[in-house]
Amino acid sequence: MKIAFIGLGIMGKPMVRNLVKAGYEPVVYDIVKENVEAMSREGIQTVKSSKEAAQKCNVIITMLPNSPHVKAAVLGEEGVLEGAEKGSLLIDMSSIAPLASKEISEACAKKGVRMLDAPVSGGEPKAIDGTLSIMVGGKKSDFDEAYDLLMAMGASAVYCGDIGAGNTTKLANQVIVALNIAAVSEAFMLSTKAGVDPEKVFAAIRGGLAGSTVMNAKVPMMLSGNYKPGFKIDLHIKDLNNALDTGHAVGVPLPMTAGVMEILQKLHADGYGQEDHSAIARYYEKLAGVSVRKEPE
Repeated sequence: MKIAFIGLGIMGKPMVRNLVKAGYEPVVYDIVKENVEAMSREGIQTVKSSKEAAQKCNVIITMLPNSPHVKAAVLGEEGVLEGAEKGSLLIDMSSIAPLASKEISEACAKKGVRMLDAPVSGGEPKAIDGTLSIMVGGKKSDFDEAYDLLMAMGASAVYCGDIGAGNTTKLANQVIVALNIAAVSEAFMLSTKAGVDPEKVFAAIRGGLAGSTVMNAKVPMMLSGNYKPGFKIDLHIKDLNNALDTGHAVGVPLPMTAGVMEILQKLHADGYGQEDHSAIARYYEKLAGVSVRKEPE
């Protein structure tokens, strides 16, 4: 079965590879020529536009950075809706604003194209091993149709409600992850400054109530000073902006989210925007004047 896949960044490439492993035949496109060429070298069919990808496939997946990119790929010139046949299914796996998902879905409906918003959690490592958590909004019948396809890329795919519900769920996820990384950074800076080996602290608390998937994934990166991005600070800034905007729109104050946003903005200003979000530890290192890294730079 041919599947159009638009967006071949950190997440998109490994997701395409997992589709191939599952027996699907991706037809891929990205505005970055190098990304397309990399997929072509792996024997994957490439095309020259989102429109052409949609013309070749009845199921189209988009995996792009933010709302404007999805709108351009779907609604813009040479976009998906110029090529998609009536009855096609668009699965947007990008993390964008819920209101943008609804706007795009309405435009799709006018062309007879169905849509799911299906953002993912897990970053590059889980995109590589095919164990992403996928949160889905749209019609339940469309979710049921797409379930096996989604599970080729994830360990779970959960139906969350109408269109936009997937991205609302993803925003909740991103708030929790950001606050968790900040809490971990703050706690490990406290223990380090007090003279306790952070590796021993990690070993002692990871199996207790404070333990979490975030701690297990991010503390080793902090201890080694390895901030190679699995999920970039600049992308988390984008997600928290969407969370804050959505919170304001529905009348929900998000004071802790706003606080972590300021930390991320400072790291961006200091030139760390392309690093992994575990680099929140850098902010605390600067405040405390001590490093949790085993071999400080």
